[in-house]
Amino acid sequence: MTASPTRALLRSWALALVLSAALAVAGERWPLPLPPLPVAVAALLLLPTVAMALLLGARWSIEPPGPARRSDSGEQGDAASPATP
Repeated sequence: MTASPTRALLRSWALALVLSAALAVAGERWPLPLPPLPVAVAALLLLPTVAMALLLGARWSIEPPGPARRSDSGEQGDAASPATP
């Protein structure tokens, strides 16, 4: 990795660590315990998963069937298919 991506990764990690510590301190100082609501728990578990699935599904491209495409090495067809005599 070069310096720029490493620096960005460390900055993101440090921000997440500070946010986590702030939430932990706020949780200790909260006056009443928060009861876990099934709807809130389900939303926190399912919404990120559904959002990621929708994002991946929107960016997924499926090539239409057609003639065999050449790879970078110049070979034609799929490497797993047997050669025809």
